[in-house]
Amino acid sequence: MRLLMTSDTHLPTRARRLPPVLLDAMADADVVFHAGDWVDTDTLDLFEASSARLVAVHGNNDGAALRARLPEVARVELQGVRFAVVHETGPAKGREERCEARFPDADVLVFGHSHIPWDSSAPGGLRLLNPGSPTDRRRQPTTTYLTALVGDGRLSEVHLHDVPRPV
Repeated sequence: MRLLMTSDTHLPTRARRLPPVLLDAMADADVVFHAGDWVDTDTLDLFEASSARLVAVHGNNDGAALRARLPEVARVELQGVRFAVVHETGPAKGREERCEARFPDADVLVFGHSHIPWDSSAPGGLRLLNPGSPTDRRRQPTTTYLTALVGDGRLSEVHLHDVPRPV
């Protein structure tokens, strides 16, 4: 099963539209995760229409209309792997232990907020993944998103993709 993970799209405040490479990757994915900070409902509508299956949450920049449609935390089990999705996890220091305590029933936590890609594992095995942002690089060299495979009870081939800058 092919997965796409993204977060912090911030449309239309940080970009006018989603990068074409992200839209292409969404079309190829069996499941799309979005870890919040959509900013507008049109982007959510686009993800819902373009994704075979969407697992998504709201973020701190999402207003009442998005909060009415999206939870703060989402959970799903895919091919024997338990996923949790949340926007914010707090400071980097102590993140693994803090998230492992907060999500003891998850194997993988997809999160956003910082726009900084993150891939680590907690002492008990929880995998923490932040795809960065496909539209706002902040202090990062590029904008990014993640893809992965899930099957037979394991996550594999986790890959961070740089989004090409518009020409």
